[in-house]
Order: sequence, then structure tokens, then C-alpha cells
Amino acid sequence: MKVLIIENERPAAQRLIRLLKNSGQDIEIVHWLESVETSTNWLMENSCPDLIFMDIQLDDGLCFEIFENIEVKAPVIFTTAFDEYALRAFKVNSVDYILKPVDQEALNKALDKYRNFHAGGMGSSQREALLDQWKPKIKERFLIKIGEHYKSVPVEDIHCFFIRERYIFICTGNGRQYPVDYSLDKIESMMDPQKYFRISRDCMIRFSSIRDIIAFSSSRLKIILEGWQDPEELIVSRERVSDFKKWMDR
Repeated sequence: MKVLIIENERPAAQRLIRLLKNSGQDIEIVHWLESVETSTNWLMENSCPDLIFMDIQLDDGLCFEIFENIEVKAPVIFTTAFDEYALRAFKVNSVDYILKPVDQEALNKALDKYRNFHAGGMGSSQREALLDQWKPKIKERFLIKIGEHYKSVPVEDIHCFFIRERYIFICTGNGRQYPVDYSLDKIESMMDPQKYFRISRDCMIRFSSIRDIIAFSSSRLKIILEGWQDPEELIVSRERVSDFKKWMDR
């Protein structure tokens, strides 16, 4: 079995290699890569491995950018210290999702799942069961603090989530903006994907809040959003335009 490792932490990569060697499987480590760019280039220039072990947070971004850049044909076992990316992981060709630190038992179980997957033994029901295991509950409201007071804001009142100076904010129907104590990746995993779409690294919008969509430069799109009074424009990033159009055309 030819295995590719995509991991930006040397100790984690060395631990994974040691566990793979102790798994009792006939495994050849074909390469170890540390970034989105080097991984994308390697996969474009080399034959497809049998299996990829992939960390999520790499040197130059999240590993999901690799899937946006190229078609990854090999099954993937994700290894990460964060459980918030599980839903996104199972939207691509994931076999398993292991939380760090990886131990021998978890690795062996993941390899068993790979063998079932590779042999055609993993049916849609099993894949859905894996997804349900990690799928977060759809969030209904957010608790925000206003001075000395707290307020619960239903998600139906939130037009978008956005990053500003490394803080996460919500924008409500009256145009007010409030900080929330979640990462945008975590929020994305908790929201209904039928209703919310992440148009860029820095912003996620609600479908029912879209007032207009305008063609913008470099094949991008500009969103006119209900309640958005900020001078900064809402732009669908170039790599997300295709998925955004499909989301709008359900």
C-alpha cells in the first residue's frame, strides 16, 4: 500500500510513520508534504497513492484548498487536533477522521475502514453513519454580550458571519454587528448548509438575505446583502464561485 502523508508538524509526521510501520500492514511511505502548495503540485505531478493521511491545518492554509485546486482521487484519512472540521472532511473522499494525538488502536481501525472502502465494502449507509458520528447539531441561536447585558440571537436574524481584524462578528437584520466566540470554521460546521454559504475565507452569508448578485472583476461575484451597511464589499472568492452558483441553483 503506497501512502502519502500531508502533515506540517514534524513530530506528528514521525509519530504517524512509526505507527504505520507498527500496524502490521505492508505500507510504503511515498512522500511527506507540509503545505497546500507542495501537496497540490506533488499530486499533479505524480501517480495517485493508494491512501493519503492528511492534516487539516497546514503551513499555508487548510487542506481543503487542495480539493479546490485539483481532483484528489485517493481516499483520505484526516488527522487533526480539531473536531470542528469533521463535516467538511466527510464532504470529500474521507475514509476516517482521527483526532490527535493519533494512537495505534485508532490508526488500525482507520486502516480497517480503508480496506473496507477499497474493497467496496463501505456502502452509503456506513458512510452516512460515519458522517453522523461527527456531525454537529445545527445551531439555533447565538449568545452575545452587549455591555453588561446578554442577548440570544436566533440564526434566522443573522444575515452573515464575517471576520474583521481576527474577530468573528454577526450582522443582524437591523445592520447591527456583534462579536461571537467561535471561529468561522466552527460556525460553518454548525449551520444548515442549505441556508448558509461561505463565500470566502472571511465571510458566510444567508440565502434569504441576498438582495442582489452582481458580476465582478476576475470572474468573481459581488453580493448585495440585506442589512449590510459596512463599507467593505461582500465578494465571492474566485475559487468558490462555481460552488456558489450550484448552491444558488438547487
